[in-house]
Amino acid sequence: MAASGSEHATVIPGGFTVLSLKFREEDAAAHQLCVKEHRIRSEKNINRPQDRTLFILNIPPYCTQSVVTDMFQQFGPIESVELCEKPGESKSSSRNLSKHFRPPEKYCFRVGYVVFKKASSVTAVKCHPQSSPLIVSTKERPVKTGIHKWIEQYSQSVIPGQTLQTAVDDFMNEFDRQKKEEEVEEKEQEEEEEEEEGWVKVKKGIRGIKVRPHSQTANEKTLQKEKAKSERKELVNFYSWQHRNTQKEHLAELRKKFEEDKQKIALLRVQRKFKPY
Repeated sequence: MAASGSEHATVIPGGFTVLSLKFREEDAAAHQLCVKEHRIRSEKNINRPQDRTLFILNIPPYCTQSVVTDMFQQFGPIESVELCEKPGESKSSSRNLSKHFRPPEKYCFRVGYVVFKKASSVTAVKCHPQSSPLIVSTKERPVKTGIHKWIEQYSQSVIPGQTLQTAVDDFMNEFDRQKKEEEVEEKEQEEEEEEEEGWVKVKKGIRGIKVRPHSQTANEKTLQKEKAKSERKELVNFYSWQHRNTQKEHLAELRKKFEEDKQKIALLRVQRKFKPY
């Protein structure tokens, strides 16, 4: 729980408030966190509102996103927690990736951005005294260490086949949807170009403009576009193994035709209708 207001917080140069951190409540050694309100004029990040974001320095490697959330929930409801290797802009590209395909996180000390739902929660953290440490592992939310942690990490690294297949299917469905949208846009653009090249638009109230049919040049350009598009889609004999398979099938068809011709010649000889000249 947050300490009472009778104790004073420890503020160091730079406007940081020092908080004590213990892994367990009975531990004698304590770690130090430096926190301050996140205020950067040049940054335009809607995910880090200026009045509700707490910036944290010196977060130990064993403090995960869930651990940081549990420790700071005593000051008020939390909207989001972001951990980074160094201060700076948030990397939103990794958020779009599936959790199965994200690069492994580096095991090191990090910085954090805690976004509270109320601005008063940031003030409560800044007023928290150093003599009242934050606890990482408690009976209600124990944090695994040593071999138990390694076993859990290994179990999480093994992805079930069905889960991985679902992630791949979702990715491919999204890819197909985007591809279809691109094809529709490309088709609409081609139709607009064709209309500009082959037709004259007639507007109401304008005299002296006649509609002319498709010109020969416009028709040839349209045929060339369709031919090039079909060639791109087919990709015949794109790989070497496809070329080998095509040759094998062609030879098999020639042998089959040769055998059929031999049978026809033999049949004609039997029927005495064979006339070589």
